[in-house]
Amino acid sequence: MKLTILGCYAATPRTLTNPTSQVLEIKNRLFLIDCGEGTQVQLRKNKIKFSKINHIFISHLHGDHLYGLIGTISTFSLLGRTTDLHVYGPKGIRELILLQLKLTESWTTYQLFFHELESKESEIIFEDQKVIVKTIPLKHRVYTNGFLFQEKPGERKLNVEAVQNYNIHTAYYQKIKNGGNVTLDDGTVIENEKLSFDPIPSRSYAFCSDTVYHEAIIPIIENVDVLYHESTFLQSEAALAEKTLHSTAKEAAAIALKANAKQLILGHYSTRYEGIKPFKNEAETIFPNVLLGDDGVSFEF
Repeated sequence: MKLTILGCYAATPRTLTNPTSQVLEIKNRLFLIDCGEGTQVQLRKNKIKFSKINHIFISHLHGDHLYGLIGTISTFSLLGRTTDLHVYGPKGIRELILLQLKLTESWTTYQLFFHELESKESEIIFEDQKVIVKTIPLKHRVYTNGFLFQEKPGERKLNVEAVQNYNIHTAYYQKIKNGGNVTLDDGTVIENEKLSFDPIPSRSYAFCSDTVYHEAIIPIIENVDVLYHESTFLQSEAALAEKTLHSTAKEAAAIALKANAKQLILGHYSTRYEGIKPFKNEAETIFPNVLLGDDGVSFEF
């Protein structure tokens, strides 16, 4: 599982900082999460292939999470894309993008599918044989979702020595990997645990975009491996965070602690501060495993 932060600052793009966008690589799938201005430039800088992105998740319809989407969609066409592209986001995103494509006469060279979200309850919005994605309803000034990415459990690992000792035919190997027991010719049942090893533990990643401190998300993200949680302000501006429905670094850490997350990544910093190190210092007073997101930084888990 690899996370590349393309941008993680609040409000407006600046010379050296970019608004929210990131790429999650999990089970050989690439998911683009939010698409602020400059996303496609950051994709190029980080050598991420446009053609590998087939699913884009937009948390909410505020510009610093969205204004790079139409440019990215258009560039895909200029590059001759033919593969389907799926966009998941709040209701209205289809109208917003299609109007821009219509007025600029820039219809895509590929099929563009919109999956508009309205539910205020967590729901599955993507699933294939290896990955499942659920929404994390957040509390912000407009309808907003975070996203929980979970690997599906993999196959069990064959205990080669054991199956040879029991003289089990190779025809049963896939059944064993799928968790099944094996019955020998004499009727003896060999339990799967004697023939295989546990699969590599599944990993999970939770992206919690703009939100006020919101404990209702804790049951959804409980025991998550990696939590990215917005930390727009330091605790000294807690009143401003509450007014604008954002979080402080300390509050992000409190959510990580209560959810029993293994790792916390901070981001969406207000540009009022001279540096981001104080965010880590503040969060670590509550939760020990804190990483600072920053533009162009990648994390492998």
